Amino acid sequence: MSDMNIREVVKEKYGNAALRVTSGGSSCCGASPAGNSPAGTSCDPITSNLYDAIQAGQIPEEAMLASLGCGNPTALAKLNAGETVLDLGSGGGIDVLLSARRVGPTGKAYGLDMTDEMLALANANKAKAGVTNVEFLKGEIEHIPLPDNSVDVIISNCVINLSADKDAVLREAFRVLKPGGRFAVSDVVTRGEMLPEIRKSVLLWVGCIAGALEESEYRNRLAAAGFADVEVEPTRVYQVADAREFLSGQGLDVDTLAPQVDGKFLSAFIRAVKPGSAKTCCGPSCCN
Repeated sequence: MSDMNIREVVKEKYGNAALRVTSGGSSCCGASPAGNSPAGTSCDPITSNLYDAIQAGQIPEEAMLASLGCGNPTALAKLNAGETVLDLGSGGGIDVLLSARRVGPTGKAYGLDMTDEMLALANANKAKAGVTNVEFLKGEIEHIPLPDNSVDVIISNCVINLSADKDAVLREAFRVLKPGGRFAVSDVVTRGEMLPEIRKSVLLWVGCIAGALEESEYRNRLAAAGFADVEVEPTRVYQVADAREFLSGQGLDVDTLAPQVDGKFLSAFIRAVKPGSAKTCCGPSCCN
């Protein structure tokens, strides 16, 4: 598909997911629905049990139900009071609302999404949560509508893999980060080589519409965009049993595919830093 077609398919799927939530359903679009646990289970095993009960209690239920992520960047990213955070592909706003509480009233949390339905849901969740240091922006993650050097931390929850132009996303992330700013995202990655048709089938299961990068390629693209100190930390490794139902429905011999699938698809927490000096310290702990 062309870049435009991919973008339109993603918009349609995520718009429909938002509408399902507002009508009382879940956002599940990959594996079979697994019910709604207190910690926000929606699609098992990728998007289930990513947020603990404490986090679930801090945000509206609709924000939890709209989650289509594969990780919990807010639990792994270092966020400090007074910082500015940007969530790329913010959906129903779950990670923005959680980040807003961590950066406090002197900080700011932006969410960027291109889907009108998700933005409407996110703003409704913002009102229910009663937070004032949040702003949701309409736009594409390949063209971030914020100035250069304006953000301390960029987070994202399994959205970059959906972009047809990941290099543009990473360049834009680098541009808007302040010197010393942090890139801290959850995303789907692959590990090692596999047959193209197998990769395509499993990625459809993993992310509705997904184009995950191979782990080393992700590192290389971050470096090419200018980032330093790149780390890829696996958070969930998927086995063939996780995708058996979906792959069988695609007419594939799952047992034969097992060696091509087991351990080669994973959710990961990806960290990197924009080189340069952060703000000048004015006290013994302000740069910690």
